[in-house]
Amino acid sequence: MYPPAHRCPRNGHVGLAEYTGSVIDPQLLRENPEAIRTSQRARGASADLVDAALGADIRRRSAISESEALRATQKSLGKKVAQAQGDDKAALLAQAQELAGRVKQLAQEATDAEAEFTLIVGSLANPIIEGVPAGGEENFVTLREVGSKATFDFEPRDHVELGEMLKAIDVTRGVKVSGSRFYFLTGIGARLELALMNMALDKALAEGFTPLITPTLVRPEIMRGTGFLGEHADEVYYLPADDLYLTGTSEVALAGFHSDEILDVAAGPMRYAGWSTCYRREAGSAGKDNRGILRVHQFNKLEMFTYVLPEEAEAEHDRLVAWQEAMLQACELSYRVIDVAAGDLGSSAARKYDIEAWVPTQGAYRELTSTSNCTTYQARRLDIRYRTESGKTAPVATLNGTLATTRWLVAILETHQQEDGSVRVPVALRPYLGGLEVIEPVRR
Repeated sequence: MYPPAHRCPRNGHVGLAEYTGSVIDPQLLRENPEAIRTSQRARGASADLVDAALGADIRRRSAISESEALRATQKSLGKKVAQAQGDDKAALLAQAQELAGRVKQLAQEATDAEAEFTLIVGSLANPIIEGVPAGGEENFVTLREVGSKATFDFEPRDHVELGEMLKAIDVTRGVKVSGSRFYFLTGIGARLELALMNMALDKALAEGFTPLITPTLVRPEIMRGTGFLGEHADEVYYLPADDLYLTGTSEVALAGFHSDEILDVAAGPMRYAGWSTCYRREAGSAGKDNRGILRVHQFNKLEMFTYVLPEEAEAEHDRLVAWQEAMLQACELSYRVIDVAAGDLGSSAARKYDIEAWVPTQGAYRELTSTSNCTTYQARRLDIRYRTESGKTAPVATLNGTLATTRWLVAILETHQQEDGSVRVPVALRPYLGGLEVIEPVRR
């Protein structure tokens, strides 16, 4: 059962705050509230929520403590009633009845205080990791730029024009069948995406990931647990007749895979590579983002997801980024790695690195991958734990990162295009295309 909470205005479903698990570490809240205030300010969120959460926590613990004390008194009084006789027994019974009423009242106060605490603390985003830049989308920090940006001695074509010449992408028919931001990958386009995904899968297998093909419909509690039903809930597709959500990333299903379980991560991270089709509303503005397959409602993705000991999470984050960079280098793309600013993280990430590839016709870097360290935020919500040396249980840390997705085709086609409209296939991808070296325009 969930305590009362605010509801999503779009579909009436309860939001993040209803979840009964502690969203952030309650010990951190009590012992170092300033760290959470600092995180909230860096995100551009309310720091006053921290004081509200502290107050609610005090009321909650006080009500629980008083309720438990009265229950102990009630138990002791019950023994006296059983042994009493005559007028003494009548007096004790009256006292017991009065006490029972107070116990019931306190139990309700404790329940209400618990609901209030859960509601308030559920509004707090995951505390950021020290060093994450403060501010919004434009305040990211560039960590490194890798590779030379593609230059041409001819006017380069964008990926839509190239896709049409190669009979690889058909946006017109995608719109006809499904509406804006839909497309068909046809012929070599379909083969190229499958080649990319298989190359990514081989990379994941080499690094010890277990491959999964995940469900793309999940229950509300799993979507909530990963943090996707907060301020961006309207970007998620919902099927009210079935009370299920379409996932925008296999991260959701991968996080739910071990919900309500105790994991053995003492010997090292548990790593999964989840392939799925992904669905997003992407209600962005019109323009270059809306042309072609850069920002669409449906795409395919291979997602890395790891469960690790909390103290190993930052090192694991660096490993995920290194594997992503190896993939971009294999595709012979120019890219940069950025440390995403706190206000652009989303509620579950304590730190996120984006890798953006150079898209020649836009003269800009565009995101191809991101990888997030969610610390214990998701695990607390989904009750995913490990057993400590003392025998107690504690939340694991979870991380996620994209290893390949449909959007990569944009950068691959534009970067490796030739004057006649053909596209050179990156060497590492050729074995996955039967040795094909150049994709030629279809002249018919």
